[in-house]
Amino acid sequence: MEREVRVRFAPSPTGPLHIGGVRTALFNYLFARQNGGKMILRIEDTDSHRFVPGAEDYINESLAWLGIGIDEGVREGGPYGPYKQSERRDIYREHVKMLLDADKAYIAFDTPDELEKARAATPNFQYDASTRMSMRNSLTMSKEEVDKLIADDNQYVVRFKIEPGRDVEVDDLLRGRVVIKSDILDDKVLYKSADDLPTYHLANIVDDHLMKISHVIRGEEWLPSAPLHVLLYEAFGWADTMPRFVHLPLLLKPDGKGKLSKRDGDRLGFPVFPLEWHDPKSGDVSSGYRESGYLPEAVVNFLALLGWNPGDDTEVMSMQELIDKFSFEHCSRSGAKFAFEKGKWFNHSYLMETTDAELAELYKPILIEKGVNLVDYSDEYIAKAVGMVKSRINFVRDLWEQTDFFFTRPTSYDPKAVKKRWSEDMPRIMGELVELLEVQPDFTSQVLEPIVLGWIADNGYHLGNVMNAFRLTVVGRCTGPHMFDITELMGKDESVARIKLGIENIHAE
Repeated sequence: MEREVRVRFAPSPTGPLHIGGVRTALFNYLFARQNGGKMILRIEDTDSHRFVPGAEDYINESLAWLGIGIDEGVREGGPYGPYKQSERRDIYREHVKMLLDADKAYIAFDTPDELEKARAATPNFQYDASTRMSMRNSLTMSKEEVDKLIADDNQYVVRFKIEPGRDVEVDDLLRGRVVIKSDILDDKVLYKSADDLPTYHLANIVDDHLMKISHVIRGEEWLPSAPLHVLLYEAFGWADTMPRFVHLPLLLKPDGKGKLSKRDGDRLGFPVFPLEWHDPKSGDVSSGYRESGYLPEAVVNFLALLGWNPGDDTEVMSMQELIDKFSFEHCSRSGAKFAFEKGKWFNHSYLMETTDAELAELYKPILIEKGVNLVDYSDEYIAKAVGMVKSRINFVRDLWEQTDFFFTRPTSYDPKAVKKRWSEDMPRIMGELVELLEVQPDFTSQVLEPIVLGWIADNGYHLGNVMNAFRLTVVGRCTGPHMFDITELMGKDESVARIKLGIENIHAE
């Protein structure tokens, strides 16, 4: 019987969710949905010293904003909870005991000073089969000594007992068969009595097994820990239920070498977090994709193509299309450069596909921020305004620069345009234009344009100068959408009023 696909995204609540973690979550989600499986969100909070308040809520909100649906988790519940590791202490204690009873692990009492002395005395010291018998642990001490130390509340750790001389095989769906010599592995700490919590290595394996995880899809940085996890599965007798591994390529700096970091975003001006993050300790604020004006669909599409391709030239894909096309066969093994400018292109593409009405709703908070009273403008008016300019923007916030004149009359006029287009006789010509416009019963672009252009030709006026002066009075500058589309939306009264203001306030140099 084929195993049900169950994947997990298991972040630690130690700060904001990095965009590399978001991509890992996305690839897990795409794989699960394509295979009719389940997506589990597990909070790995065993490192109590690094816990940051608000980080767990931030993770949930980020995934929800991006449309990465969770089937089982802290908020959603599920049959294999709790889904927060700090609430699973009893489960981990039980499994630590299993390893100790099977002589697969041992208790070590070495203090930090003793470990430091060992490192100083032995070059490249590693706590393993070659050194463990010279250290203070249950392999070198009697049971009575061990029991007394524990009874006296001496702190200890439990270490995994790795035997040398083995070829440990990791079956990776992306990288194939990876073989590691057990000799290079140290006896990793699995449990610390100080906080009564397991380390990542033990908790990760126990939870993956008990939650019936079929595939572990994670970043390349976790590949060195895969052999240890294979050995732990064997030590527990779970080899037959071991998940398939997939170690995704790193996200690299846009320029130079190395892994993408927050510093790169600060240096080059792009976010590395999905949402804006307010550090509760320092008070620092880090930018997020949502607050920077990116649409979640654009971020998802952009991230999906970092280290993966659909096998053809398709670039713009909905979440469902990504699910349908996703395959690890088209994943790269090498790192993917974080081409953040491409992210802007994706955002532009998705804004172009957004309806004018939807875009208008996204724009309203910015209008309010700019002091515009929305009561003065219908939803249809705002939608038509953004529809005229959306081909020119990458972000919703760019709309103000393109449409401000639709909501505020000009109080100043572009001096370069004035110098070039506003001659001494232009007030007279604009006055004639006002007379022409005031008697027009139909102000639609289709009707008004040939009338005005015919009037310019009949009078022998310079088309470019007159039309640019017309635009200057209405817009305040010689840029913007089609002039007669602007006047149609503003209407006769507003258009004429602006021309009259321009006649009064613009002076030829």
